[in-house]
Amino acid sequence: MRDPAELAAWLRLTESVGPGAARRLLAMAGSPQAVFELPAVARDQALPPRQRDGFNHPPEHLPELLDKARAWLENPAHALLALGDADYPAPLLATADPPLLLWLQGRRELLTTPSLAIVGSRNPTAQGSDNARAFAKALAQQGHTIVSGLALGIDAAAHEGALDAGGATIAVVGTGLDQVYPRRNEKLAARIVAANGLIVSEYSLGTPVLPANFPRRNRIIAGLSQGCLVVEAAVQSGSLITARLAAEAGREVFAIPGSIHSPQARGCHALIRQGAKLVESAEDILEELPPQGHAAPAAVDAEDTPHEQQALLEAMGFDPVSLDALMARCGWPAAALSAALLELELDGEVARLAGQLFQRRKQG
Repeated sequence: MRDPAELAAWLRLTESVGPGAARRLLAMAGSPQAVFELPAVARDQALPPRQRDGFNHPPEHLPELLDKARAWLENPAHALLALGDADYPAPLLATADPPLLLWLQGRRELLTTPSLAIVGSRNPTAQGSDNARAFAKALAQQGHTIVSGLALGIDAAAHEGALDAGGATIAVVGTGLDQVYPRRNEKLAARIVAANGLIVSEYSLGTPVLPANFPRRNRIIAGLSQGCLVVEAAVQSGSLITARLAAEAGREVFAIPGSIHSPQARGCHALIRQGAKLVESAEDILEELPPQGHAAPAAVDAEDTPHEQQALLEAMGFDPVSLDALMARCGWPAAALSAALLELELDGEVARLAGQLFQRRKQG
């Protein structure tokens, strides 16, 4: 994102209102710049009352953030990716709540590579750390990018295993990219960037450590990945949130079993009882994932003709429908279908519902 006006509009939008309201405004206007040209009556209809004042009066910190973002983006290793950009990752786009903005540090091409999430306890056993490192190394050697959250424990071991294999890794964080949390992982973050890995955040520069941001970032870890491996986790843990989000997004969920006497194994055992695949080796995971090098279906032109858009709307019908059901009806690959749905969403033709469902807005 190099256009100053576009950058300013995106930042004002995302800093002024919540993601749901921002999505509704984009669906009405088509672009962040056009959002601020909407009639006041139309804007108020899309905004909850508590957010109207924030939208009409830009946050005081916005000029400082804009200056900071411009300076930060001068670094060629930094980028800002917006919902609707051509290279926005298709797997994340297909989830129920794709981030409006992704701040990137490192090799952005990794967003399009086959990826697997590895998550788990911040206080793992020694065996748990060894398992995370070994699985990440084996999967990275087979061409999978390892995605995790840069936390202490299993996350850090997973990143390290991928790097030790000479493979790729993505760290999704819950703060602005101008800081590293936890500080004990500053060297690991630097190593990821130096090794052509990638660090990702949906949070603006300067966003501090806020507990609520970490469960939300878990949906990005799950959304970027073909599957999610939980190595060790207590029954109440963020790792199980990531696994649930992965399952809701239609991704594979894997879990490593442990001792019945270990609290760190109970979360994995709960996942297995709920249908996660019990794994003992990387091969158990690889046999469930699409083979590498498999030819992708012929792509549909991202700039769909009105005829193609109308055909997609007719295939949707008027009831809520899932992405998988639409793929079966249309025969389109997931990436092209997600891009077409986003276009229709921004045009106000389609609404994105909870549970990865879509529905036509207009009945005729």
